Amino acid sequence: MGTRLFVGNLSFNTTEGELLDLFKQSGNVVKCELMVDKFTSKSRGFAFVEMGSQEDANKAIEANNGKDFGGRALTVNEARPREERAPGGGGGDRRDFRRDRR
Repeated sequence: MGTRLFVGNLSFNTTEGELLDLFKQSGNVVKCELMVDKFTSKSRGFAFVEMGSQEDANKAIEANNGKDFGGRALTVNEARPREERAPGGGGGDRRDFRRDRR
């Protein structure tokens, strides 16, 4: 299993292909995922790159953290596991406000 890296501070114009080409210079890239907004399909400015080995991941961090890419200094580090969130969404007061305006 490879090592997953977080890549932040990306230009909103960066493509997945450009990111893949950059990280291939450091070793075997298993997977590259540019995070996009689900409504607009525009980049959210960060990505996850899975490298083939811990050694490749260390090389990628060393080579790319702080590197100027698309006019911005990249942030590259090992991705942390996703934190658990409470189920449901929003919450709050669920009254029907139209009915309450009598």
